[in-house]
Amino acid sequence: ERYSTGSSIMPQKRNPDPLELARGKAGRLIGHLSGLLTTLKGLTSGYNKDLQEDKEPLFDAYDTLLILLPPLVGLIETLALDPGRMRAALIESMLATDVADYLVLKGIPFRQGHEIAGRVVRLAESKGAALSALTLDDYHTLSPVFEADVLVIFDFDAAVARRNLPGGTGDFENQVQRARDWLAARG
Repeated sequence: ERYSTGSSIMPQKRNPDPLELARGKAGRLIGHLSGLLTTLKGLTSGYNKDLQEDKEPLFDAYDTLLILLPPLVGLIETLALDPGRMRAALIESMLATDVADYLVLKGIPFRQGHEIAGRVVRLAESKGAALSALTLDDYHTLSPVFEADVLVIFDFDAAVARRNLPGGTGDFENQVQRARDWLAARG
């Protein structure tokens, strides 16, 4: 709670201030980097008067990070996650993109798959049912491409594991181990 503030309209809600500020300051820092790289682009080696323009964004970025990093470090060091509550908050409609991805794997263009996935969610809501509770016949009313294997996609752990590209949400422990191996290889 040390790194959050109460909501101005919802007394039960806490706002993660350092994270919101970091998100906001990111644009400023990226803008400084872009400006600095543009200034440096095409300069010859040696001194150029253009380089007078590198100080302001550099110093501002430094000052911004001096202000921003301590609360971020504090937030991360004191962050307490409750996996049980997180898992309990999961709802199958969060996997609607997985429905669209499933349809893409079946040869449907993503835009069309996205539209069909939206209709799947609306159908489930109209029936007061979870996506996995819809029957294969329900799915077929929306697209003949659906097969029985569609019901397999409504597993949250499998949904995370499917995103196994570098930087994706796939198995976190494996990502950490790969990072440790990479660091160890470099001494």
